[in-house]
Amino acid sequence: MTPNRQLTWDGCVNVRDLGGLTTGDGRQTRWGAVVRSDHPAKLTALGWAALYAHGIRTVITLATAGKAEAMPDTAPRPSDLTTRLAEIEDLGDKEFLTEWAATGLWCTPLYYRYALQRWPERHAAAIGEIALARPGGVLVHCIGGRDRTGIIALLLLAFAGVSADDIAADYDLSVDAERDEILAQAHTTSRAVILDTLAGLDAEAYLRSGGLSQAELTALRARLIENGL
Repeated sequence: MTPNRQLTWDGCVNVRDLGGLTTGDGRQTRWGAVVRSDHPAKLTALGWAALYAHGIRTVITLATAGKAEAMPDTAPRPSDLTTRLAEIEDLGDKEFLTEWAATGLWCTPLYYRYALQRWPERHAAAIGEIALARPGGVLVHCIGGRDRTGIIALLLLAFAGVSADDIAADYDLSVDAERDEILAQAHTTSRAVILDTLAGLDAEAYLRSGGLSQAELTALRARLIENGL
């Protein structure tokens, strides 16, 4: 029986395992290695228990420098979870603030190309946290689990060799009517934007340019892919 990638953790509404996707060489992404979600602070006690039972031992919050988004936990989280903060973008960047954050386009993948060009070091640092996390699964999240989480998931899956079609399909599982309306007004779709973002992207070269070492890339591959060494 194939596990369900979409997970039910009480309190969160957008949780899924990045496992079970086929890579270009016929292997699969590893179940339980990385899960993406909306903010786990919303989890109930039952939700935290489900997260822990799924094997998550590290939680990485994808944040924006200069934006206050701290949320108190609704219920106590397991005491032995490791929590990390990764600021993958920066409101101090005036161009980003003007063109994306202040226009409403920030909540769509239209800004991904800009972000990838602007912040390879920030993205690589976040993915380095995943690569070198303690044994156990890693949860990556932002507030809604769609766009900051989406760009890191895109890089992880592209690095693993998952097809562009499957990466776009994964992104579309994060339902957002407001995003889809904005994209429709721009005469495009999330699928088209994701495929365009992935066109010509060499995820490994990108992460190297952001500062990841060969050892970190090897650790990332082993974490993400079945028989990934």
